[in-house]
Amino acid sequence: MKQLLFIMLLLPLVAVSQVDWQTPFRECKIGGSVTVYDYGQKKWLYSDSLDSQKATLPASTFKIINSLIALETGVIRDENDVVKWVGEVDTVLYGYRPEIYHDMTVKEAFEQSAGWVYIELAKKIGRDRYRYYLTQCRYGNVNLSEKGVDFWNFGPFAISPQNQVAFLKALYDGKLPFSDRNRTIVKRLMITETTENYVIRAKTGWTRDGGVDIGWWVGYVEKQGVPCFFATRLSKNRKTINPAFAACRKSITKDILRQLNSM
Repeated sequence: MKQLLFIMLLLPLVAVSQVDWQTPFRECKIGGSVTVYDYGQKKWLYSDSLDSQKATLPASTFKIINSLIALETGVIRDENDVVKWVGEVDTVLYGYRPEIYHDMTVKEAFEQSAGWVYIELAKKIGRDRYRYYLTQCRYGNVNLSEKGVDFWNFGPFAISPQNQVAFLKALYDGKLPFSDRNRTIVKRLMITETTENYVIRAKTGWTRDGGVDIGWWVGYVEKQGVPCFFATRLSKNRKTINPAFAACRKSITKDILRQLNSM
């Protein structure tokens, strides 16, 4: 009986040790890491624990907390609020994307990752209110010294993958200064995939810093009502051509989550 109990206690550890963290990265020919918090087993899991601690710009993953702050401060009422098209954007920094150059709801802006919409919201929120909420949420290094409005894409503001996951877990647990109503709205915004077995709530991000492309996918998957939080961050030299860079943010993550039986 004691031997059987000992084997049962070891089973979760054996399952985790069998996860192949590296093959998905090799197949994509890309570097980076996946950080996971298994809510059911209360365990942190890492493909690279050192990289998980390294802080970089959050890029469009910042739209999660940005939406929450905009809601909580009353800058927007809900995800159906419409932001008027500003008429022009910086296509050097953000590329030419004519499909998003029109009046847009916050919901569409989140789904299409329309940076110009969130820049307009940021002008109304202001640095003082950002500083308050980022500090309260322990989100990133709260370095808002970048002169540009979009400090989440350019400048010294930074957050680590582990910090991303910790923020999402605290948000899920209702331990952050956001109302239940606003948390529910953002949870709706984050839904990217729904099946009979699981629901994924997440946000991608992509920016450059010091000649390096930084690509994110952060969020959580719920299977049978139990969440598993993740933050995947990929990086490459901008001179290195890799057409799969964007898609691999998700494919690598899903490979790991399937191995963990979380989706």
